[in-house]
Amino acid sequence: MDNNNYPMLENIKSPDDLKKLQVSELPALCEEIRRKLIHTVSENGGHLAPNLGVVELTVAMHYVFDCPRDSIVWDVGHQCYTHKMLTGRYDRIDTIRRTGGLSGFPRRYESACDAFGAGHSSTSISAALGIAKAKQLKGDNSHTIAFIGDGSLTGGLAFEGLNNAGRFKRNFIVILNDNKMSISKNVGAIPKHLTGIRISPWYLNAKSGMERVLTKVPLVGAPFVNGLTRFKNWLKKKIYKTNLFENFGFAYYGPVDGHDIEEVLNALEAAKYTNKPVLIHAVTIKGKGYRPAENDPKSFHGIGRFDIDTGEPLSHSDSYSKCFGETMCSLAKENDKLCAITAAMKVGTGLTEFSRLYRDRFFDVGIAEEHAVTFASGLASQDMMPVFAVYSSFLQRAYDQLVHDAAVQDLHLVLGVDRAGIVGEDGETHQGVFDVSILNSIPNTTIFSPCYFDELRCSLASAVNDCTGLTAVRYPRGNEPARPADFTDSNINFTIYGNPNASRLIVTYGRLFAEACKAKEMLRDVGIEACILKLCRIKPIDPDAARFASGFRRVHFFEEGMRSGGIAECFESDIMKLGFSGNYRITAIEDIFIPHSKDSVALHALKLDAEGMYSIMRK
Repeated sequence: MDNNNYPMLENIKSPDDLKKLQVSELPALCEEIRRKLIHTVSENGGHLAPNLGVVELTVAMHYVFDCPRDSIVWDVGHQCYTHKMLTGRYDRIDTIRRTGGLSGFPRRYESACDAFGAGHSSTSISAALGIAKAKQLKGDNSHTIAFIGDGSLTGGLAFEGLNNAGRFKRNFIVILNDNKMSISKNVGAIPKHLTGIRISPWYLNAKSGMERVLTKVPLVGAPFVNGLTRFKNWLKKKIYKTNLFENFGFAYYGPVDGHDIEEVLNALEAAKYTNKPVLIHAVTIKGKGYRPAENDPKSFHGIGRFDIDTGEPLSHSDSYSKCFGETMCSLAKENDKLCAITAAMKVGTGLTEFSRLYRDRFFDVGIAEEHAVTFASGLASQDMMPVFAVYSSFLQRAYDQLVHDAAVQDLHLVLGVDRAGIVGEDGETHQGVFDVSILNSIPNTTIFSPCYFDELRCSLASAVNDCTGLTAVRYPRGNEPARPADFTDSNINFTIYGNPNASRLIVTYGRLFAEACKAKEMLRDVGIEACILKLCRIKPIDPDAARFASGFRRVHFFEEGMRSGGIAECFESDIMKLGFSGNYRITAIEDIFIPHSKDSVALHALKLDAEGMYSIMRK
């Protein structure tokens, strides 16, 4: 239970208030922050383990630097809850991820202290470098800090940023939060490299201090330091290899204990006065301070409401992700060429059991969606059957690879597009509303969008066994919606539900079919009969589905995706070619981003729920 006792936090209205505290008082503040984090996420859901792991690092950053003059750029941003509390938003932290409340990620519109918006990984170093270069051009000598986790460091964009940032002169700091995990356990060469790095923080801090003192000695100081540096580098190369970050041009400080506030403060102060870009390697524990999260950081990475005393979620249900994973196991049993690929999302995409049963055919490539698609294309070119399970929002990162490496070469690979459609509380950067428009624009592509679990199983089996070329099976987050008792004839191309001689036709796909069924009953209660054309294979559209729709006078297409480039526009074109001359109307997502809120709230606002459909169809 929350005892509402946060005397130190309540007095921090800005980072300036934090600086009024003594260093000896900071550990107590960190404990208050942890208690508040646990209570808030237990009520609202959100990212608990990542936030618990960076409390001391965040406090230390704001104690040493002057935000917002000094810019802090978060990678992914799911670990920014403490940052929000310390930058004037503590009084609203209870609204985080709620409709109209604080976002669970950095948002520039929320605060000047959110220097750059985030939601996807590996962006911080590139963005921070752009900010730092702009400051330099304007004569601004303030610092820029990129805060990145070891999981995000598996993404290629992070290395593009490092490659360019190593040439920057000063006032540029990268803090590497090394907790040995992203969501799943980190994989690949980079985590192994981090594990092997051992350099004394005391030595590095002392060296920086000595260099500052010697440089101030008239005439001989600077030449002496430069000569000493050249000798040191020569000797180091002879004795042992430098680490990766030094090869990129960074001064490397670490590893430091990311939960020792004084050690972190010392490292930050040393970095502040180093005349080259600095990387501070901080080792932390994901879920620090809450035993259930420390024991199971995967489950507590992103979690719904839970009981604080036990750590148990307050709701349990089957999900599309679980259904997908079970179907993958069944298909792999029959097909020894089938492989599963994930970009650090084994648990979230339901592939845990597959990874256990078919270890040799399971590939976690880290947070590297672009690599995942091209890797899958390579597998497909050798007659394997790759299936890449990926969140809709993250698939956006691999558009070039989908076109160039998969579709152009007509290679058969399957995308399991999880979290398709509105995803609710994670907000703008995570809404799965762009995948249809993206995939719809690519030739040689087939897209399925099932509503129910049995349709997901059939669609995935058809995608693997019957289709050719790039094929996607997209499905939403959570459990399947209600199913009408008399709806039994489900087809993976299209299904007609209701009286085909009705005066009005509703066309839709995915989980909106369930909302359309409710709207159909509401319309019948006021004397309006409607038929529903339910699409499951949405690209290519079955010609028979278009012919059926062309016989109606009033057709309304409801789509849980972007209108521009979506299926509704394609369907309109198809029926017009067949001579349709009736009234055709589209309700879809217009040219906007969808803010964070519950799925039901967002769908209602967009008129994509039963009430919205009813209000439109009744006119």
